[in-house]
Amino acid sequence: MRAVIVDDEPLARESIRRLLEEDGEVTVAGECTGVDAQALVIRTTPDILFLDVQMPDVDGFEVLDRVGAGSVPVVIFVTAYDRYAVRAFEVHAIDYLLKPFDDARFFRSLARAKDLVRARKRGGGDDRASERLADFLRTRSTRAQRFLVRVRDRSVVVSAADIDWIEATDYYVTLHVGGKSYLHREPIATLAERLDPDRFVRVHRSAIVNIDRVREVHQLFRGDRSLVLADGTQVKLSRSRREEFERLFAVSGSQQE
Repeated sequence: MRAVIVDDEPLARESIRRLLEEDGEVTVAGECTGVDAQALVIRTTPDILFLDVQMPDVDGFEVLDRVGAGSVPVVIFVTAYDRYAVRAFEVHAIDYLLKPFDDARFFRSLARAKDLVRARKRGGGDDRASERLADFLRTRSTRAQRFLVRVRDRSVVVSAADIDWIEATDYYVTLHVGGKSYLHREPIATLAERLDPDRFVRVHRSAIVNIDRVREVHQLFRGDRSLVLADGTQVKLSRSRREEFERLFAVSGSQQE
């Protein structure tokens, strides 16, 4: 079996390569960063792909989009602790390695991947795994990933992942991004439906926050709360939205067994 390792960190690629060298059934067909992944996968047609999620320029999900669903091998996602990605993997029963992982966890994932490769080569048994991955990619593709906003005489691309919080302004919203603000023409209710629900939560009828920016929760009167974001901004969490907000903190950080 051939494996390809895609990660922007050379030490991370080396760690996976050394572990694979202990397995007599798998050889490393190549390794690279996300930028070169499409060409490498097409050229080497690997059976197993170790794919880092968070990479600059081209992330793991974009690699799969570029390769195309019909050409994707058995995938093991590799990620640092990333609540929204881990939750998505668990919901879709997709295998992943959470950095830093130990040898035992790695070889359990590898064993599952090899079983899927064998089943695929026999011409059966891999349909559910392929369907889960395809469903995961379809679900992700429906979410808003970036916005093109007008700033005077030019347009600026704003990544959804960079947004700290969103504020309703009549028929517009204001995207607050790293100390800057951008006006975007879309009602907040419509935008809330297009954002990743495991990353963004509507905490008030006039506000949406990126859950990873929340640092403190302060109690107010009558069951309301005040959220303190990483930049010090305070956003009200209404009592009626508390359950939805707290749901995002109930995701287990444990790895799949």
